[in-house]
Amino acid sequence: MGWAERFFGWAGAGTDSASSAVKANGFLDRGSLPEGFFGEGFARGAGRPVTERSALSNATFFRAVNLIASTIGMLPLNLHRRVGDNIEKADNHAVWKLLRLKPNSWQTPYQFKSYMQGRALLRGNAYAYKVPGLLGIKALAPLDPVRVKPVLSEDFALAYDYQAKDGTTRRFEADEVFHLRAPWSSDGISGDGLLKVAAEALGLANVADEAASRMLKNGAYVGGVLQHPKSLSEQAILNLRAQWEERFVGSENAGRWVVAEEGMEAKPFGATGKDAEGLAQRKHQAEEVSRYTGVPRPLLMFDETSWGSGIEQLGLFLVTYCLLPWFNAWEETIASSLLNDRDRANHYAKFNEAALLRGSLKDQAEFFAKALGGPGAGGFMVPNEARDKMDMNPEEWGNTPAWMQGQPDA
Repeated sequence: MGWAERFFGWAGAGTDSASSAVKANGFLDRGSLPEGFFGEGFARGAGRPVTERSALSNATFFRAVNLIASTIGMLPLNLHRRVGDNIEKADNHAVWKLLRLKPNSWQTPYQFKSYMQGRALLRGNAYAYKVPGLLGIKALAPLDPVRVKPVLSEDFALAYDYQAKDGTTRRFEADEVFHLRAPWSSDGISGDGLLKVAAEALGLANVADEAASRMLKNGAYVGGVLQHPKSLSEQAILNLRAQWEERFVGSENAGRWVVAEEGMEAKPFGATGKDAEGLAQRKHQAEEVSRYTGVPRPLLMFDETSWGSGIEQLGLFLVTYCLLPWFNAWEETIASSLLNDRDRANHYAKFNEAALLRGSLKDQAEFFAKALGGPGAGGFMVPNEARDKMDMNPEEWGNTPAWMQGQPDA
């Protein structure tokens, strides 16, 4: 049995029986029970608990969480080194290789960052065991935050109790764990995730969606009412009843009309106040998701915007008010958890968010024109720096400022 199987139970050691879920050490083996087995959740104000599965079934919430996690996973996360007045990529450092090439043997950097970001968003915390190697950290092995419990001792030393799927437990010291916390924390040790802070809003959204689903499944939707000037014959009533049950119950028959008999008059229905109230409630819950996650409403696909002129501002809004706190959380956690005291003096991690802010080709051309400078206006970039931004190879002449090229002393 390898170290991963001993520590994390990745060999499928969990059981399916409830009786074996509680181990002798008092821990609950949550992995062997279905979600919500004990009615557990983060809120009951809407009539039911909110679980991860129920929360992600909400399309707007899933869109917000997936957008943040996938964006963090997509963006390059580099380790930089200061050398005098210059800054260069520390691509020969072990931490750079973990962040950019291979965090572990089963995940790509995108998959690792997306997973960790998703856990931190939903649960408030993302953990990874720092697998030791001969030359430092060999790999970052993600831990399920449900199975990790931070413990602060009386002398203020932080440790982490981890329960594997087979019920065995291990205590990790603080320097053995990479711990990414959500920005908001109610105790200063663990972060508070969206499943906790947004539980009531998510619960109401689930109830509203289920009510709409039940209405579509069981409700009878007709376009109007048939009014008869006199009483109907018994046969006409039977015919109408048969039509109603066979042709007008269920969402697939919404909007159909009844065939009139014996001089009946058709009067169409309009939308009721109750219908409008239900739609308004569902829209309000979608807006609440935007408030809790910081994702702009148009990016959640339920609002209108002028995409031609407003897309750049949306990208700027997303980076500044939604992603920037997470950038800072990642960068500071890497510095404190993955770098030693000597490296922290001249190394730092930084996301490259330029891909989200590039704008159109026209905007990029105007930016580089100003950055490179021209006659009478010195720029702040040399051609090779601009070429690097565009993923182009450097040129021999590219380290000379553009505004100096062609001059006698250039």
